[in-house]
Order: sequence, then C-alpha cells, then structure tokens
Amino acid sequence: MKEVEELSFGDSATGASERKRHLWVGKLVAVLIVVALVVVCAGAWAWEARLRHIIVFVNGQQVEISAGTTAKQLLKDHDNFGTHPGRLLAVDGSVIKKYGGHPAELRVDGSVIDPADWGNTRFSGNADISVKSGGDVVEGHAIDYAPIPYTVSVDIKGSVIQMVKTRGKDGKREIWVGDISKKRTTKRVVAQPVDAQIVGVSPRPQGHKVIALTFDDGPSGQYTAPILDILKQKGVKATFFDVGQYSVQYPALEKRMVAEGHEVASHSNTHPFMPKMKRDALRAEITAGLANMKKASGVSTRMMRSPYGSFTVDQWKDVYDLIDYNVLWSIDTEDWRHPGAQAIHDAVLNHAYNGAVVLMHDGGGNRDQDIEALPGIIDDLKAQGYEFVTISGLLKLAGISAAPLADKGGDAKK
Repeated sequence: MKEVEELSFGDSATGASERKRHLWVGKLVAVLIVVALVVVCAGAWAWEARLRHIIVFVNGQQVEISAGTTAKQLLKDHDNFGTHPGRLLAVDGSVIKKYGGHPAELRVDGSVIDPADWGNTRFSGNADISVKSGGDVVEGHAIDYAPIPYTVSVDIKGSVIQMVKTRGKDGKREIWVGDISKKRTTKRVVAQPVDAQIVGVSPRPQGHKVIALTFDDGPSGQYTAPILDILKQKGVKATFFDVGQYSVQYPALEKRMVAEGHEVASHSNTHPFMPKMKRDALRAEITAGLANMKKASGVSTRMMRSPYGSFTVDQWKDVYDLIDYNVLWSIDTEDWRHPGAQAIHDAVLNHAYNGAVVLMHDGGGNRDQDIEALPGIIDDLKAQGYEFVTISGLLKLAGISAAPLADKGGDAKK
C-alpha cells in the first residue's frame, strides 16, 4: 500500500491570520485618512468662515470683520453705526413712539437687504455697505373739514352811498385726525376765504346831469300825499325812505308811491339811533322794517337809509348780510329846522351837481315848508338841465351795483 501523505494545516492558518490583520490595518488607515480629510476640511471651513478676516467698507469707512460675520452681527457689534429706526409720529408732528417708524436701511453693493434677511447675510471682501437710519412714519388718520372764517372790511368814509362790494364767504381747510393720538391738525387749505367788503361810492354818471330827490320818515297821513301830487304833476321820480311802522299804518300811500314809479326803501322800523343798539336788537330792527314794507306794499328791498344817517363800521359788520346799500345824502336841506321854504329851495339850488342826493322829509314833523318849496326846486333844477332819478337809477347810470346775492356767504359774524 501507498503511504498516505500527511497533511499539514499550520501554514494555512498562519496565512489567514496574516490576511485578516492586513484587512484591519487597511480599514484603520482608511478611517484615519477620512478623519484627516474631515479635520482638514473642517479646518479649512473654520478658517474661511470664522477665522479669516476680511475688509469691508461701511459708509465709506474701512472695517475689518470675520469672513462669516452676518449683517445682523455687524450692526450689533458696532452699535448700528449710529443709526436707528425712524419714529412713529402723530399727525401734528409730535412723537408717539421713538423707534416706531421704518427700520434702519442696509445696502450691500447698492442692493437693499430686507431686515428679515440680516441674520443670513454675509459679506465678501471689499463689500460696499451703507447703513442709514430708518424714516419716520406718520400715524394713520381720518379726514375732517373745518371753515376758515372770512373777515369784513369797511371803507365808507366821505361817501354818499355805502354798499356791499363783495359778500363774505368762508374758506375751507382739511384736517387730519390721528388714529392713535386723536390729535387734530390742519394739513392744507382747500379754499381760501373771500372777505366781505363794504365800500363807499359817490356816483357822478358821465354824460348826464342828474339829481336824486329823497324823502324820509314817511309815509305820513298829512304830508306824503301832497308831495306825491307835486311829483306827479311835475313828472318827477323820487326815492322814499319809509319807516316800517308807518308803512303798515299807511299802506295805501306806500302802494301809491310804487304805482307812480317812485322807489321805496327802508328807514328802519321805529327810527332808533342805531350806533347805540346791540347786534341782535339792530338786526331785529332792520328785519322788522323791511318786513313791514313788504307787508304794506309788496316791495322787497335791500336798500336802507339809517336814521340820522348814523351807521358806523360796527353796524355794517353786524348787518351787512341784511342790506346791500345804506344811502346818505350830499345836500341837506335842514328842513327839520323849519328854516323857511326859500331856505330849503336855496340849499338845493346852491349846492346842486351831477349825482347829488337831496335830503328832504315827508313825515316825522311839520313838512309844510317842504311842500311849499318843492315845486320851485323842481322847476329851477329843470331849468338848469337836470333830470330827476331814483337812487337805483343813479347807481345804474354810474354802472355801480352791490355784489349779487348769489355770492352771499351767510349771516354777519357774531
């Protein structure tokens, strides 16, 4: 028999062990290489992101920062470079909240960075950064409107007829009412006020030779009718300034004045001295006089002659919305002194001129001398070439008129 060859496993076991050892060494080397790579990469990242310093320019000034510094950290580290959010303001400009306005503005290389992104924004070297304070914010508001009161100017010195040239009209202003503060402030003028103007005029119509006869204090049961008879006979028109309480006492006479082409206007209601009257009493007096005239004759007028011719700047300011004209005179016959018919006649003829307004009376006392003087006054004035006009006729010939009622702005100021 052949001898069985003896097998030996000693060398094989040793080889396997050697291979296993080499495998573990390889793995360890690989791990070490990976760790080394991680360390190197981490170090590189740390250097790039945290340890490396870069230069940036903030508002033109050079600043050295870590490469990974965020915009938020940059501002915090430098106290926002002296900037701050804007203020929250009330509508009148007062401060409601010191930092309640827009946030500070940050720009990087010209681009605005939203505040929400400041924590994620980093910079490259030589970045151009600008920081400025935020703008103020005005609180929300509601809009209201308020009037701007107009004023009244009166320039009537030395004139025969006083009149309303322009009627006052309030202006208008826009007001903002703060939602938070509730404060009110004017923001703009929507419309400027138009001032009321009272001016004096003394009409002298060019190309004419006219004169206006006027009679005060009627109607009277004794003297008005004879005067109307003379005027009718002579074909002359005149102006009667009637007292309201007498108008309703003698309505037929006032109606006759109107029917025969004369002008009727107010001489108040009870003939008071108006400068002594309080505003409300004065307005009531004038209103009653005008109302009684309308009741008596149906005439609505805005023309008046103040009793005694006394009517100052203060009275105009109190009642300029009630009347258009206050008519005085340029020739005073002083018939109330009873100087005689000839003196009354001469007072007119010696002072007559184109546009003159003559003062006589048909009531308020004995007017026999007026009745006696009137025919001669008319005849002699006609002989000199005069024509007779009413006050409205005189104004029309002169091209003068008060402001139209369409421009009326309201009651006289209290």
